[in-house]
Parts: sequence; structure tokens; C-alpha cells
Amino acid sequence: MTTLLNQVYASAPTDAVLIQTLDIRVSGEEPVLVCSGYSDITATLETSEEVTFEAGNLIITLPSKSDSGQQTLNFGIWNATGRAQGIIEAALKSGAQVPIVYREYLASDLSAPQISPLPFIMVGGEFKGIGLQIEASYYDILNTRWPRQIYDSNNAPGIKYL
Repeated sequence: MTTLLNQVYASAPTDAVLIQTLDIRVSGEEPVLVCSGYSDITATLETSEEVTFEAGNLIITLPSKSDSGQQTLNFGIWNATGRAQGIIEAALKSGAQVPIVYREYLASDLSAPQISPLPFIMVGGEFKGIGLQIEASYYDILNTRWPRQIYDSNNAPGIKYL
């Protein structure tokens, strides 16, 4: 993390503005790119791709750092555009996995995210009037099979003699 970002977290100086962004990618659709603030921004992703984030009233609640195994990100977008609303509504109805990436930029440096992007998977959401409430989660470690590899006679031939 950069020194300036640490300073922004600690004291919120007036000359450094933190911009939170969401990158929602539904298969077969153009990505929904939203940023907090009043004007659109053009920023560079970690892949060196330059994209334009649409300004929106974005409210983000980051997950707490704990060992619960299930950490969720809750966010709300008010006055979502019709295109974004249609795409996200279709994704919620289909039940398909929708990746969401959270990034933070500083207004003075849009050349790269200030922290490593945080990937999430959409697990639920709903529209309330003109607002959209979405819940996204990290990898669910509690419901992961252990051991991950299933041993059978194809990959462990001696097991058929047990």
C-alpha cells in the first residue's frame, strides 16, 4: 500500500480523494463499471487496460477481517442506469456466478489501483425502488471439500485392493 493511501485512510486530507470502484462482469454482456463520485473517470486496470467507470452513488461495506470463513461485501448503487439494472437483474434471475472486482484509486493517480483488486462472487441482491443492494462473497472455505482430490481407482490404482 502506498504512503499516500495510508495517509488518506488515517486523516482524509482534502487534496487526496479516494475513489472506490466496482467491476461487475456478466457473461455475454458488457461489463458494468461504477465508481463513487460525481463524474466519470478513466482509469487503468492492473492488466494495463484503460476503462471508463460511470459515476454513481456507491455505498460499500467492506467485509470484516475475521476467520469466519464467509466474508461478504455489501454494496448499494442508487440511480443505477437502465442498462446496468437489466444486466444485473438477468444475472440474479439466472443464478449464474457473477464476478465482481473491487478496486480503490486515488483521484491524483488513476494509473493503477492503489490496493490489489479484491475479487468477489455475487451471492444475492435485490432492487428497492431506484436502488440496488448486492451481496458478494469471497471464496467459501467452510463448504470446501477436504481433501479436494477424490482418490479412486483411476488416479490411485492400489485403492481397489483395500
